[in-house]
Amino acid sequence: MATFEQAIKTLEFDKVLQQLAAAAQTDGAREKALRITPQTALHRIEKLLRQTTDARALMEIKGPPSFGAVVDITPMLDRAEKGASLSPAELLKVANVLRISRLLLDYIHTDKKLDTSIDEIFERLTANRFLEEKITRAIITEDLIADEASAALADIRRKIRNANSRIKENLQKYTTGQTFSKYLQENIVTMRGGRYVVPVKAEYRNEIKGLVHDTSASGATIFVEPLSVVEANNELRFLESQEAKEIEKILAELSAAVAETADALSLNYRNITEIAFVFAKAELSFRMNAAQPKLNDKGIVDLKHARHPLLDPKSVVPIDIRLGDDFDTLIITGPNTGGKTVSLKTIGLFALMAQSGLHIPVSGLSTICVFDKVFADIGDEQSIEQSLSTFSSHMVNIVSILQEITKNSLVLFDELGAGTDPIEGAALATAILEHTRSIGARCAATTHYAELKAFALDTDGICNACCEFDVNTLRPTYRLIIGTPGKSNAFAISSKLGLPDEIVERANALVSSDNKRFENVIEQLEINRMEMERSAKKTEQMRREYEEMKRGAEEQIRRDRAAAEKELEKARAQAANILASAKASSEYIFSQIEDLQKKKESRRLAEELEDARRRIRINLKESDAFIDPIIKQEVSDYTLPRPLKVGDRVILINLDMQGTVTAIADKDGMVAVQAGVIKTKVRESELMLVDGKTVSVQENSKKPKMASQKSVRAAVIREFRAELDLRGEYSDDAWFKTDKYLDDAAIAGIKSVTLIHGKGTGALRKVLWEKLKKDSRVKSFRAGAYGEGDYGVTVVDLK
Repeated sequence: MATFEQAIKTLEFDKVLQQLAAAAQTDGAREKALRITPQTALHRIEKLLRQTTDARALMEIKGPPSFGAVVDITPMLDRAEKGASLSPAELLKVANVLRISRLLLDYIHTDKKLDTSIDEIFERLTANRFLEEKITRAIITEDLIADEASAALADIRRKIRNANSRIKENLQKYTTGQTFSKYLQENIVTMRGGRYVVPVKAEYRNEIKGLVHDTSASGATIFVEPLSVVEANNELRFLESQEAKEIEKILAELSAAVAETADALSLNYRNITEIAFVFAKAELSFRMNAAQPKLNDKGIVDLKHARHPLLDPKSVVPIDIRLGDDFDTLIITGPNTGGKTVSLKTIGLFALMAQSGLHIPVSGLSTICVFDKVFADIGDEQSIEQSLSTFSSHMVNIVSILQEITKNSLVLFDELGAGTDPIEGAALATAILEHTRSIGARCAATTHYAELKAFALDTDGICNACCEFDVNTLRPTYRLIIGTPGKSNAFAISSKLGLPDEIVERANALVSSDNKRFENVIEQLEINRMEMERSAKKTEQMRREYEEMKRGAEEQIRRDRAAAEKELEKARAQAANILASAKASSEYIFSQIEDLQKKKESRRLAEELEDARRRIRINLKESDAFIDPIIKQEVSDYTLPRPLKVGDRVILINLDMQGTVTAIADKDGMVAVQAGVIKTKVRESELMLVDGKTVSVQENSKKPKMASQKSVRAAVIREFRAELDLRGEYSDDAWFKTDKYLDDAAIAGIKSVTLIHGKGTGALRKVLWEKLKKDSRVKSFRAGAYGEGDYGVTVVDLK
């Protein structure tokens, strides 16, 4: 029976869900991804798609959030609520859920630039740092409880250490002293049954008084607990039992604290799983280069540049598919292996993906309808067990489909009517399509029957489409062409595959004249269409080139006008400055003359006259500097490679001109230079030696155009991950990668990152820590906590 669930498998939607699960970061999100089912409510689907779009936008701005290997803690919470004590490992998993909840809240609130549809999921999280730190302070690893977990535990362990010390000191006389060491097999202290013993040679068993706890396999060694340490060992065993009881008490108290907040913790886990699932959909969108389609409930499908997500993205050919606007049924024809079935599956698969809240691999202008059900009869469903032939199996599926379809359904038929007498098969296919249309469902079908091509040409609301076939290379192009029927090209393909020409020619002769004329018309239409398409492409290319040239010319004209306006404004301002300066200079000169007139009888006339001339020259020089200022140029990090000599070609930095040295520096450091008709003296620091490599200041100022900070930051954020794996790297290579990684983190605005170096011998961790101590970008760093990787990772907080 062909059901909606069977269509999901036929269209390989389950394989897309496997890709989605692979993009998820937590076990819960992976399980949720594999259980996803298409929705049918338009508003619900729009919300799911918005969530995927918003998560993708957040990833572009901030990068993906970290989910820290969160596991399902629901069974642990149930046991805690029933009064059971959780193990250290289970309590650490609970603390990890609290830590990730806190980090996710920080993620959504830090540098918040937009409100999103997933904010409400984040806001349902609750941080409980008190309980989180209470657990992590008390439990170091799954097998180690911290001394600070309770004052009683710290006291007991202090006593245990003291007892151990006393016992070892007591036993030292047996391993180091001359009296007893000769009786020992080895001068060591070991343990048997939790008690300290020494290995005694069997022949000296009576020389050391004590309790025998074990014997070696050979019988040559017995393990004796000397009587002098029996009481101390008893005390140690008692303290160890006290330690175990105190640890049980600590775990019980922590478990009770967990039970008190079980509801909030359970809600946190469910929301973390939901957030991880949404970001898995966004990650899949990135991997597929997908986009959110526009939804409608009018039966319209319009996919632009659709790419089947299960085909190799490097070789898949994008196709455009329309259905439901000016026609409700699409009949796809063309050669075998030409892409008919892929086109059919693309329509159905994209409907299922969109209705599950997934982006689809299309351009952003695509539209798809929300269908109540999708049915597909695709592939060879021959069943030996049920004694069904290919035709019978297809017909069983079709009967089931026709019983379940509604006016809001999508129906896909592959090779409709195939597997039986061609005339009867074509008639059945026509009747089935008519019945499907009468119900109002949207339908797409593939076929080789010429009768169905003619049916589509003669019937309103049905449209032909073909998978393009290049008659020159005799190869399919896999492009879908709407509006044109296609040829099966069986003769051409058979000939290319090696079938003798005489057989092909005989087969061609056996084709009826009516069919031959029909196929020839289709072939000629296809040739004309391809020629027109090539012409249209050429025309479109010329139009784009013209538009580009037009935009370039208009932009150049705009820039030239702006430059001209700027120069004109500059000239106006300079003219105004000239007038103002001339007026000020003339007024000053007249005032000086008037003063001289008054002082002409003075004995100091000559001195007054010379002083007036000096003041006028200074005033005129200041006015000239105001009218035509010299902009001082500087070239950083340049020194003359050698002392200058007469005849050297140099560049006058301030004037950006070349000249020749006519006299070396005088006692004031001034060099005489002639640049054209200009003779001047300048300081050596204002000269550059022309040595075949040096260029002018103006030329040096022309720097290559760099990518904008905004585009660089966006690219870094997109690719940035909060973890850097350095395992297997040499120390120098590891720090080289870490140095660049910390720069990328600063560009992306990330404040905390994780370096994965593994545990091993600890040599790589030691090198990294030494470097991080001296790095000005680092605020602090620490070894990973439980759930983060322990001493196999280093968590770095940046300034």
